[in-house]
Amino acid sequence: MKLIIKNDYNEMSAWTANHIATAINNHKEARPFVLGLPTGSSPIGTYKKLIEMNKAGLVSFKNVVTFNMDEYVGLPREHDQSYWYFMHDNFFNHIDIPAENINILNGMAEDLEAECQRYEEKIASYGGIDLFLGGSGVDGHIAFNEPYTSLSSRTGVRALTEDTLIVNSRFFDNDPNKVPKTALSVGVGTVCDSKQVLLVINGHAKARALRNCVEGGVSHACTISALQMHPDGIIACDEAACGELMVDTYKYFKEIYKDEI
Repeated sequence: MKLIIKNDYNEMSAWTANHIATAINNHKEARPFVLGLPTGSSPIGTYKKLIEMNKAGLVSFKNVVTFNMDEYVGLPREHDQSYWYFMHDNFFNHIDIPAENINILNGMAEDLEAECQRYEEKIASYGGIDLFLGGSGVDGHIAFNEPYTSLSSRTGVRALTEDTLIVNSRFFDNDPNKVPKTALSVGVGTVCDSKQVLLVINGHAKARALRNCVEGGVSHACTISALQMHPDGIIACDEAACGELMVDTYKYFKEIYKDEI
């Protein structure tokens, strides 16, 4: 696992965007580059940087197919808190990606289990995901794979914990009762099947999650810890997220990856 430590959120976002753009530009296969994407506050800076690079002609998304991590159950895509809306508002509407290349789980599907199976099959039809960008909850969960979700889980229906409802209530008039209680989410196994996984973790609130992922053991109590078993796992973080790392851990990663730009 690589841990790339940047001074602040802006530097972390710029590094992440450059890494993704380079991966897309270096993709020489005839098939599209397949990119997994998250929602939430952490990747917004990365999306802004990628939009700037796209407008400057430094990267194109015309041959990129995307699969988003998750979607609330029961919210139509036009709802301003649906992840379909979030992704289009913050990213897709501002780049040159063909609409047909965008894949987001349908939280309004009549048969939710069938929708999840369809999603897994569509990912497989492209030969898998080349790079999956992700984030982390304060408790170390990825997508809606809450603590104690199986690390071999696949795309499915997830019940959301009270902690997640409270955290996400800031988008629903600060009322946890307005937050959907279930969501569709790719599984931990789905993410880890990707050729490369890149997590962005920023801010002091995520310091414990970062420590558990880097220094703790692999555990379904911290689903991002599955990244330890991935052959090409990367975490990009800022200084604030490193507050609970041991000094030697921090110094090791700062030294060994000091030339990563």
